[in-house]
Amino acid sequence: MKKEFILPDIGEGIVECEVIEWKIREGDIIEEDQIVVDVSTDKAIVEIPSMYNGRITKLHHAAGDTAKVHSPLFAIEVEEDVEAAVESVAEPQPSGKEPQPVAMEPQPVAMEPQLAEIQQTQQTAPSNSKALTTPAVRKMAREHQLDLGTIPGTGKQGRVLKEDVLSFLAANPIGSTKAPTSVPNQTSNPGVVAEDRVELIRGVGKIMAQRMTESVASIPHFTFVDELDVTELMQLRRALNEQHGTDQLKVTLMPLFIKALSLALKQFPIINSRANADFTELTYLASHNIGMAVDGANGLLVPNIKAVEQRSILDIATQVMALTASARSGKINPADLKGGSITISNIGAIGGTLATPIINKPEVAIVALGKIQSLPRFDPQGNVVARNIMTVSWSGDHRVIDGGTIARFNNCWKSYLEKPATMLAAMV
Repeated sequence: MKKEFILPDIGEGIVECEVIEWKIREGDIIEEDQIVVDVSTDKAIVEIPSMYNGRITKLHHAAGDTAKVHSPLFAIEVEEDVEAAVESVAEPQPSGKEPQPVAMEPQPVAMEPQLAEIQQTQQTAPSNSKALTTPAVRKMAREHQLDLGTIPGTGKQGRVLKEDVLSFLAANPIGSTKAPTSVPNQTSNPGVVAEDRVELIRGVGKIMAQRMTESVASIPHFTFVDELDVTELMQLRRALNEQHGTDQLKVTLMPLFIKALSLALKQFPIINSRANADFTELTYLASHNIGMAVDGANGLLVPNIKAVEQRSILDIATQVMALTASARSGKINPADLKGGSITISNIGAIGGTLATPIINKPEVAIVALGKIQSLPRFDPQGNVVARNIMTVSWSGDHRVIDGGTIARFNNCWKSYLEKPATMLAAMV
């Protein structure tokens, strides 16, 4: 029996989303809870799982299309019908009885051009759609560019198991399973003219562009730059890792920056505020939901840690690791992207000492962290010593805060970071 999969509500107020990437093709056998498609909202990329076991018969949208909430996303033939068809072909008939006609024969499905483009961008491997197997085995086959149709399956009804793929790889070295590829050497062919390549702007990249354009157009930005001496902070981080670090928990400087920021926000609540759309009201937020700009697989995402004022440094460190991993994979809970009150951008992790960050509207401030450099500085006795110096760059909403406010706020935050003992003493 065919069923239409209806795109469910994927966030408060979201009525449509963009289809980013199909994880399956027409004709594929899928399992319940298997991820079928990635869609992009104005908040994040969301994975849509299947509610049924069965065979995909129709994809109603191509990559790049806009899908409406509560409208059909794809059609699926549920498992009982698919299994009946497979068993009627695969299982031998009892002796003395005439073979029964097959109720349904799988028909080869031509791959749509858009889906062919998606597959080509992921892998140039042969088609695996006709093989019976699990999503994990299909992923393994794609990673090694194997055609599942050439691998004998030892599972029920000829399903290809993980052990079958491993055995095939052992008998066929990886180098022999990949088709040889060659890259044209344009320098050796001066007569060949390179062609321009056009890519659609969509997904997180499109959303980020819209958000940043709106922020710059509607918020009067100003920038404030200062230096932090993080020598003692780095010593504290090492001590925390020695005492509490595990394979699952690594304390970086980011949790310390976040906790110190929360302590400073208690003294400067206006930095933790937001204005309404027509700028007639200013709301002072009770929770310190501090965001981190993460350079993810699909573009810039800003997950935030909720209620930092109530969390310990180790708790914050755990949240930082989890949210960073989710954001970098591009698969993150939309709730983790909502409700942020201020943002930290760690551009120094990639490189660079100074930046002019764009405010994550409707927040009123953002800070960019530069890379840490060992630089000569004078100690209290006038001796030149090596210190670990970081440049920080603030952008503020000049409608809400002025230069004096951001300077005093930064000085408070800076005092906690340069003398971590004062930060520990202020924590409750």
